[in-house]
Amino acid sequence: MRCRRLGLGVGFCLLAGVGLWALWVFADSWLPVSYLPYYLPCPEIFNMKLQYKGERPFQPVAQLNYPQPKLLEQRPTELLTLTPWLAPIISEGTFNPTLLHSIYQPLNLTIGLTVFAVGRYMYFVQHFLETAEAFFMQGYRVHYYLFTDNPAAVPHVPLGPGRLLSVIPIQGHSHWEEISTRRMETISQHIAKRAHLEVDYIFCLDVDMVFRNPWGPETLGDLVAAIHPGYYAVPRQQFPYERRHVSTAFVGDNEGDFYYGGAVLGGRVARVYEFTRGCHMAILADKANGIMAAWQEESHLNRRLITHKPSKVLSPEYLWDDRKPQPPSLKLIRFSTLNKDTNWLRG
Repeated sequence: MRCRRLGLGVGFCLLAGVGLWALWVFADSWLPVSYLPYYLPCPEIFNMKLQYKGERPFQPVAQLNYPQPKLLEQRPTELLTLTPWLAPIISEGTFNPTLLHSIYQPLNLTIGLTVFAVGRYMYFVQHFLETAEAFFMQGYRVHYYLFTDNPAAVPHVPLGPGRLLSVIPIQGHSHWEEISTRRMETISQHIAKRAHLEVDYIFCLDVDMVFRNPWGPETLGDLVAAIHPGYYAVPRQQFPYERRHVSTAFVGDNEGDFYYGGAVLGGRVARVYEFTRGCHMAILADKANGIMAAWQEESHLNRRLITHKPSKVLSPEYLWDDRKPQPPSLKLIRFSTLNKDTNWLRG
């Protein structure tokens, strides 16, 4: 009797096991059951396909009244290190060059540099390139773009490994103001046609200047501008902005952060393209109305930098004037304009 009951029990267990197995197979094959909701609050995320989205267009800053940032706000011998919009102000002592080199060197970057040598400004090309080879972005690939109306006069300057010079012919103009206002157009068109395929970052510098100390990856950023050496310690009411309301470069008395020099502009190639294109469109609008801004492209550059603020600001050590004595607030000079006869150059 006990053996019979034991046999029935074993048989019943086997039958139940087979039934449960069959039920599991049926449910797994035919019923739309998902166990994921019991374990995860948002299981649908695993079925999403991530799609790359391009960078959102840069949104200009609204016009606001706020106190002017002062480069010498702390002490007369110490420079401000951060703008009110949290952009770093680069000067000697604010960065570790060895650390930055170890970060940027593996990125295998190519840095572009545009420079214009029209008319008698060809005189400065050799010294500019020689000092750039000594101090500009050492250890990185560099592509110089030299725009000139006299390609045959470009001097031969030996370049280091990974450093190239492209000479790009442009039309000369009889008036230096016309040359100045056309620069933004030339740069934006060159980036669109060629430079965006060849470089990661690009700087637009004046040719009548020289490098005196290392200029390295501490200057790399989305949009980079340099504070003018003549106006870093004066209130913005004294900045030489365009003050005529009829110009697109107009700046009110209570607007502006720093007065930036037109001799230095840089950043990621796409941002520099958008910036120079915007300046060019504003210059065209003025030209259509028979207006030329007070300081040509520099006036438009400063107007645009109020609403399109730079992500990194270079102190005047990256844009100095040799006619001025070096102040205690600047520990060294990296890039400076030469003392020259402006009337002869523009004659």
